[in-house]
Amino acid sequence: MTDRAKLRLVAAGIGAVVAAAVIVVGFWLGGAFEESNATDGSFVLDEPGIFDQPAADVNADAAGRPLPDTVLADADGVEHRLTDLEGRPAVVNFWFSRCVPCRRELADFATVDAEVGDRVRFVGVDPYDTVDAMQRFADERGVAYELWRDTDQRLVDELGLTAFPVTLFVDASGTVVHQTGEIDADELRTTIDDLFGEDA
Repeated sequence: MTDRAKLRLVAAGIGAVVAAAVIVVGFWLGGAFEESNATDGSFVLDEPGIFDQPAADVNADAAGRPLPDTVLADADGVEHRLTDLEGRPAVVNFWFSRCVPCRRELADFATVDAEVGDRVRFVGVDPYDTVDAMQRFADERGVAYELWRDTDQRLVDELGLTAFPVTLFVDASGTVVHQTGEIDADELRTTIDDLFGEDA
């Protein structure tokens, strides 16, 4: 066998290995997502992956910083400034429908909002979903509080958020006093009481 033939054989072998790797990765990524509604392009992540990293491990911590003066829009397209939250304590939860831990915690947020929403303002921020996907996902979990969209991901970029969910606890002056990743109803109640007091 000539040297040229040997080189062609080696190149073919390398190409086959690369092609196999691409196929395996493609199946893995493709299998991670289940299309929840083809008409709006939304997907739900069924297996842990790139959207299911522990938020505390990778996100910047906004605690001690004022909320950026970012403009977001609700499902009707009405604009809201984050600075409008000033005046009473707020819980700002970042989530989206493809996020497994978001699915786990969102119903707990709805429950706690129903208990303390008269003294602490709850806002959900969705940086990725369409309006329909956001509203349907939240409705299925009983969410009745405000939902705002960060359509160009400007806010999550400003806050350095890359893993979700993230919850910011904001005092009445508009300063973030605590940040957490996934949280359940009991932890949420305790954190609100510890930070803002039962009479906040």
